[in-house]
Amino acid sequence: MSLASERFPLESLAAPIFVFIWSTGFIIARFGMPYMEPATFLFLRFTGVLIVMGIIILFWKPIWPNRSQTMHIAIAGALLQFGYVMGVWSAVRLGMTAGLVALIVGLQPILTAWSASWVAERVSYQQWFGLLLGIAGVGLVVAEKTSFMNIPLAAYIFALAAFFSITFGTLYQKKYCPQFDLRAGSMIQFSISTLLCLLVALLFETREIVWNAPVIGALLWGILPTSIGAISLLFILIRKGAATKVTSLLYLTPPTTALMAWLLFDEPLSLMMLAGLGLTMTAVILVNYQQNSSPKTQ
Repeated sequence: MSLASERFPLESLAAPIFVFIWSTGFIIARFGMPYMEPATFLFLRFTGVLIVMGIIILFWKPIWPNRSQTMHIAIAGALLQFGYVMGVWSAVRLGMTAGLVALIVGLQPILTAWSASWVAERVSYQQWFGLLLGIAGVGLVVAEKTSFMNIPLAAYIFALAAFFSITFGTLYQKKYCPQFDLRAGSMIQFSISTLLCLLVALLFETREIVWNAPVIGALLWGILPTSIGAISLLFILIRKGAATKVTSLLYLTPPTTALMAWLLFDEPLSLMMLAGLGLTMTAVILVNYQQNSSPKTQ
């Protein structure tokens, strides 16, 4: 059955829209990173999300979780919001190319599949083949744009932190809090992430901001489509689908980002990158389409 089942037709739209919006993360980083440090930018971004969600909640009352669920939602949010985004942006700021960050984070579906038994999921041989094929596709996409030289160790540490944060954040939410009101959950997750960003900004950053059109545009896009739109879609996909299937969609992020960079910044788009795009699309199909007779493995 495909990721978009007949019972949940919303997923047929949620998946491609999620991939598109999620892929813009590197694009807004390129616009905003030269003018603001990561934690400072994310503090403003998450504060904006809280303001928007607060207005929504005034007119559309949510169902708040109990104390135990609130704790689980907050932990998942700290990993998915603060840990992942802060790791990616910090790695880029320290000199790691977006392509290399994408390659490292792009390995995430493999770790998710390996850890699938923790959330009582089983991964078929076909899905494992698709996951490995996805790594090959991501590698082709970023190979020509990736540089491993003269990158500080701290950048790799931040990229790996992002890798583990989104992996275990997805698994944690799938296991402990897959069902919650999106309005209440967003308020909880962005509240804890905002506090963490503020703490990092106060302790380690200068908090200097150069205000201009790119920064304002990056903030607005980060607040509305990326933070509210993409994260809500991710929650829906986690709720409805298996964690391995959901995370396999992230294989499409580097190719989609490469296409955006080609359109927006006139970056080269080679035959190798197009081949990688084809492989990643095939990989996602293999992971998300599974016949009932497919053999299972852990």
